[in-house]
Amino acid sequence: MLTTGKIALYVTLFIVGVSLIEACVLTFKKRRASQAAFDWSEVGLSLADLAGRKLFALLPLSLATPIFDFAWQHRLFTLPVDSMLLALPIFIGQEFCYYWYHRASHRIRFFWATHAVHHSPNQLTLSSAYRLGWTGKLTGPAMFFAPLVWLGVRPEVVLAILSFNLLYQFWLHTTWIPKLGWFESVFNTPSNHRVHHASNVDYLDANYGGVLIIFDRLFGTYVEERADEPCRYGLVTPTRSRNPLVVELEHWGTLLRDVFTARDLWTALRYVFLPPGWSADGHGETTENLRQQRALAPVRTKV
Repeated sequence: MLTTGKIALYVTLFIVGVSLIEACVLTFKKRRASQAAFDWSEVGLSLADLAGRKLFALLPLSLATPIFDFAWQHRLFTLPVDSMLLALPIFIGQEFCYYWYHRASHRIRFFWATHAVHHSPNQLTLSSAYRLGWTGKLTGPAMFFAPLVWLGVRPEVVLAILSFNLLYQFWLHTTWIPKLGWFESVFNTPSNHRVHHASNVDYLDANYGGVLIIFDRLFGTYVEERADEPCRYGLVTPTRSRNPLVVELEHWGTLLRDVFTARDLWTALRYVFLPPGWSADGHGETTENLRQQRALAPVRTKV
């Protein structure tokens, strides 16, 4: 009988294997087309991230665990996991929670310090899917799914659904799958997710959905990929280091620097909880700042 641990191992090996096959194919295609070389160091950084997370998983440290325990102890109901009638509502509820978790990960700097690692690859490939950051367990983003536990969904079921959600997203990290017609309207697709990973000002803070894209459409964060605006992958300020420690911890380093050099406690708290790029002097690089700067930039015309 396959145990949960063995299933997780086989899934991990499959994901890594497929991503390496894609990397080999893209390397060959770029060479034949005389394009810029495929960056294998990006794959190496993703593998280092995966290995580090597997090691950190052995540590009994998780901010989400006590939150889930509290929610389960005070649950309103106990929902059976074998009811097909409840499967769809639970799935939709999980997608709703995932949307707000993902949106918070971009709009609250405390969570962004971990999530930025996922957006650090300067090329989008399947290996980008498993670069998730080492510090996720310590920051507790799973707390966004606690409402499902409070309503009566067992914690292990919530985490299992979240795992399937992330597994679905593996295939989204590609540049070679085109738009998929009507499928784009309801589900998250490679095209929708390319926008999410792009650092173009028009594409920032968009398409937060996991399996579905309906909550982005509902809450006004959906942006369609455009042929006239090719995606530029990576962070607004690109990560150039090939050192895994730098990639994993640089955003925590800058956050701590801003907190400890803040002029007062209120300013320090705003650095933690306001969007990445916020600055006390009003000249930051939040998404709103960048769009305002672009709107105010003079238009150059040929003479």
